[in-house]
Amino acid sequence: MECLTFLELLSFADVEKFEDTEKLILELWKEREKRNIINRAAMNDWEIAKVVAELDRINQVQLEDHTSIQQALTEIYEAPWEDKIHVDSATTGIQKLDEVTGGFQDGEVTILAARPSMGKTDVMLHFAKMAGWAGFLPLVFSLEMPEKLITSRLIASTGGINRAKMRDPKRMLTQKQKDNWAGVIGDLTETNIQIFDGAGQSIGEMRAKTRKLMHQFPDKKLIVFIDYLTLIQSSQSYSGNSHMQVTEISKSLKTMAKEYRCPVICLAQLNRSVESRANKRPMMSDIRESGSVEQDADVILFLYREAYDDKDSENHSLEIIVSKNRNGPVGMVAVNYNEHTGRIEDQKEPNLILA
Repeated sequence: MECLTFLELLSFADVEKFEDTEKLILELWKEREKRNIINRAAMNDWEIAKVVAELDRINQVQLEDHTSIQQALTEIYEAPWEDKIHVDSATTGIQKLDEVTGGFQDGEVTILAARPSMGKTDVMLHFAKMAGWAGFLPLVFSLEMPEKLITSRLIASTGGINRAKMRDPKRMLTQKQKDNWAGVIGDLTETNIQIFDGAGQSIGEMRAKTRKLMHQFPDKKLIVFIDYLTLIQSSQSYSGNSHMQVTEISKSLKTMAKEYRCPVICLAQLNRSVESRANKRPMMSDIRESGSVEQDADVILFLYREAYDDKDSENHSLEIIVSKNRNGPVGMVAVNYNEHTGRIEDQKEPNLILA
């Protein structure tokens, strides 16, 4: 068979259809690779988490990530003469914290870290319902606390009910609280919070569930909450090397936020070094396996309550310490926190201290 010359081959080319052809080839390649992964998984008896991670890696391959500097400069050229386009960020529900951070931004990872009993979960649920009421779709991946307890906490904080009463509402709630019950339920329904409480979920599993919700709610912007970092299942065991596990998870969180163009807020625990200091306000180095977390996170928030360490203190504020803020200032915002109900509220005279 006679070989075609380059010019003869070129005559068959259709430049206008190049991008469509490129996409088609990529999709066919993805399908082939997925079949290969399934075959290898069956032959080598892979765990489900590894299969999901490998399939997710194939789905991440994309072509439309290219922008020329000319195009980028053209889009920003008129900026000095145009009104700034309002970008919808998810509110934290705390006025001064929104002023410092700009709210939760698409593509950014926020780490919320504190010692036990400081109020991490209550703050996370406050963020989630405030974002929900603002029109976002909050996804809560609770790797430690079951859905029933999450729901109970949401009701308690929203209705101003002591959490201890939620163990037996019929017997322990006051008549006024019972009269308000339907209203509280109605308000929480409007947040549209989605709860996933499976233990040991991997980033791949969370990505799959997030992608599913994106298709179910195409008109909603998503915001993802994860409780908490070191309970996330890594794709490999790394021979028990926790630093490498956290490094993989930290980078995967950033990839997830960037690819899905949504904020990701992940809770983290502190190591025990903070307990040995006189000043127990957290620092970056207090985060367990802090190196990769500090590098990959866009915002790092710490929580501190003086009254927790000093029982005689009259300061019952909850300090939200903005320790890292890639696109803004750092500092501290004080809010009112009721540890019995879990309710978070702005202070009447907001306390904002910028570093």
